[in-house]
Amino acid sequence: MLPTILRQLLLGALLIGVCGAVSSAQTTPAGPVLVLTVEGVIGPATADFFHRSLARAQDRGARLLVLQMDTPGGLDTSMRSIIKDILASPIPIVTYVAPEGARAASAGTYILYASHVAAMAPATNLGAATPVSIGGLPGGDPDQRPSRAPEPDKSAKKGDASNAAERRPARSSPDSMREKAVNDAAAYIRSLAQLRGRNAEFAEQAVLQASSLSAEEALRGGVIEVVAADLPELLAKIDGRTVVLPSGKLTLALKQAPVETIQPDWRARMLGVLSNPMLAMVLMMIGVYGLFVEFTSPGFGVPGTAGAIALLLALYSFHMLPVNWAGVALLALGAVLMIAELFLPSFGALGVGGFIAFILGGLMLFDSDQPAFDVGWPFVVGLALTSALTIAAFGAFALKSRRTPIVSGREEMLSAPGIVIAIDAATAWAEVHGERWRVRSSASLALGDRVRVVRVDGLTLDVTNHSTEGS
Repeated sequence: MLPTILRQLLLGALLIGVCGAVSSAQTTPAGPVLVLTVEGVIGPATADFFHRSLARAQDRGARLLVLQMDTPGGLDTSMRSIIKDILASPIPIVTYVAPEGARAASAGTYILYASHVAAMAPATNLGAATPVSIGGLPGGDPDQRPSRAPEPDKSAKKGDASNAAERRPARSSPDSMREKAVNDAAAYIRSLAQLRGRNAEFAEQAVLQASSLSAEEALRGGVIEVVAADLPELLAKIDGRTVVLPSGKLTLALKQAPVETIQPDWRARMLGVLSNPMLAMVLMMIGVYGLFVEFTSPGFGVPGTAGAIALLLALYSFHMLPVNWAGVALLALGAVLMIAELFLPSFGALGVGGFIAFILGGLMLFDSDQPAFDVGWPFVVGLALTSALTIAAFGAFALKSRRTPIVSGREEMLSAPGIVIAIDAATAWAEVHGERWRVRSSASLALGDRVRVVRVDGLTLDVTNHSTEGS
C-alpha cells in the first residue's frame, strides 16, 4: 500500500514539474511565419500598416512576424507607435535589415533594438540615430553639434549602463532644448537595449555621436543576434531560440513553417500617398481654388465639390504629418490676401503681402528632422507663383463674366426691343426676340410701333412706345 502511495506522489510531482517547465517556456503555435516589408521613410502610413498587420498576424495565429526593413529613419511619433506595438505584442517579432545594402538608420535603429530578435543581412548597417534638427547641420558651427565621442572602452561589459552619465561627451555652449531632446532619445534607446539585453553603450553612441555599425560589427558587439543572407537562413538560425513575451518565455519552433508575405492594401497605399507633404500642400491649394471659383461663379457645382473634397483630404494629410499650424494659417492668409487683391484697390499691397505670407507658411509648415518631409523653398516658391497666377486668371475671368451682358432669363428681357404686331379690343401683342408677347403700356400703341421692355410681369411685358419717344 505504501509503495503505491509513494509512486503516486512521485508521479504527481513529476507532472507538476513538467507542467511548470512547459508553462515557463511555451512553444510557438503551428501558424505561418508572416513577413512584412518596410522600405523608405517611416511615417504614419508605416505605423498604421504595421499595427493592422500585427492584428492580422494574431488573428491568423502566426508563430512569428518578420519585419524586413530598409529605412533611413522617420518620424518620432510613428517610430514610437511601432515600438509600443512590438513591446505589447503576444507574437515574437524579428526585425531583419535586408536585403544586402539596406540600412536601419535613425528610427530604424530604435525599432531594431525593441524587437525580440534583431537580425541583419551581410553588407547592411545600422545607427546614426541622432535627431537631425538637434544634432546640427553638416558643415555648420562645430559648437552647435555634439562633439566627437571617445573610443568606447573595450573592457566595458556589454549592456552596462551604470556609468552612462560619465560616458556622455561634453558639449560646448549647449542649448537646453537640444540637450533635453538628445538625452530623452538616448535614455529611450538605452532602456530598449537593457530590456532586450543588447549593447546599451553603442545605443547611446548611436544617438549622441551618430555612430554606425556594419552587420558583422553589430553581431560582435552584441547589438544583434543573427547575421543571415536570406529569410530561410534567418529562420534556420533562430529556430529553437527562446524569447521573452509579455505572457512569458516562448521557444521558437520554425522548422517547415509556411512563410507568407503581407502586401500593402489600398488603405496603406492611400495613406502613403496622402503622407506626402508636397501633395498635402497641392491639395490645400486645389481646395482653395475650387471654393474660390464656386463662390465667384456659383451654379456650376463641380469646382466647389472638387475643392471641398481636396480641402478635406489636405486636412487629413496635415493631421497625419508633423504640421506647424501657424504655417497652415499663413498659407490660408496668403491665399485670402491674393484673392482680395482682385476685388480691393490696394495697388498690389495685398497681393505682395499674400505672396510673402504664402512662402513663409510653406517653409514653416512641417516640423520634422527628416528630409523626406521637407518640401524645400523651390517647391514653395513655385507653388506660390502658381497660386498667384491661378487666382489672378480665375479672378479676371470672373470679373469679365460679371461685366458681360446677360443673354438669358428674365433679366435679359429688360430693355429688349420689340415691334407691335397685333391689337385687339383690349390687348396689344408685340414680337420680342422672335416671340409673341402680350404687352401693355401707359401710352397708346399702334401697329408697327417700336417698343422697349421695361418690366416683366408674368407673361405680360410692360413696354414704352419707342416710336413716340423717337419722334
